[in-house]
Amino acid sequence: MPSTGLRPGPAWIITPGLHRDRFLGAQKSGAAVAVVDIEDSVARTDKQTARTASEAFFALPDPPCTLGIRMNSLTTIDGIKDLVALTTYTARPDLVVVPKAESPRDIELVAAALDTDGYTPDIWALIESPRAFDTLPAIMRASRLGGVIFGSADYAASVRCGLGWDTLHYARSALINAATAANIPAIDAPTWELDDPGILRRDAERAKELGFHGKGCVHPRHVKVINDVFTPTTEEVAQARAIVAAADASGGTVTSVDGQMRGTPFFNAARALVAEADRTS
Repeated sequence: MPSTGLRPGPAWIITPGLHRDRFLGAQKSGAAVAVVDIEDSVARTDKQTARTASEAFFALPDPPCTLGIRMNSLTTIDGIKDLVALTTYTARPDLVVVPKAESPRDIELVAAALDTDGYTPDIWALIESPRAFDTLPAIMRASRLGGVIFGSADYAASVRCGLGWDTLHYARSALINAATAANIPAIDAPTWELDDPGILRRDAERAKELGFHGKGCVHPRHVKVINDVFTPTTEEVAQARAIVAAADASGGTVTSVDGQMRGTPFFNAARALVAEADRTS
């Protein structure tokens, strides 16, 4: 189960820890979560500089979104140094992304290092290796796990496959199934094509259809497209309300709505969508 119940909105933006000039733009991009990255976007020789600079990301006044950090892998010395540094930050992240997660122990180690009586950050696992997929059920049982994120680039590099949607369909489906079974949200990987909003929208629509809670991005202009796709439309909410009304009128038995058969699975999905719409309205 999620450690804090945090289920942030759909758009997650990732910004490099070395570029302090981008911090404010990321936080005000309209994303629900802004994550400063000191892992893949930072060269090994610059890790300490990024580690130090990133503290400023959490010191900006009145952040309009959830603030997170993507640390380095716990199998590296830089990951250990990150945990030590995070314990000394004056302003700390709401959320910590653990890359290359392959065991529930990864989540437990971060919690053990960072948790205090007054501070328990949400901890998310970045699932991006074949070994992680082999141990997904165990990872999902980590008591402090808040959610999972698909790392498409590292996964594709590991198995030496392409980044196309069809190629990675199995991995995405496996992740969604495991996350849903554990009742935790899953966030899809960014779309790496920066200048084609059509590709981004198509990828976001597929991710939503598959069951992802949201999607990452690496550029502020991607945020609006992701929010638009994952936010239920007026028509979708109206249709869900019609299904709920039909369910109530039929006493929960199979019925028809607009010429389509509807039963318990459709009723449950419609009620969930209506509850979400009412909660965010």
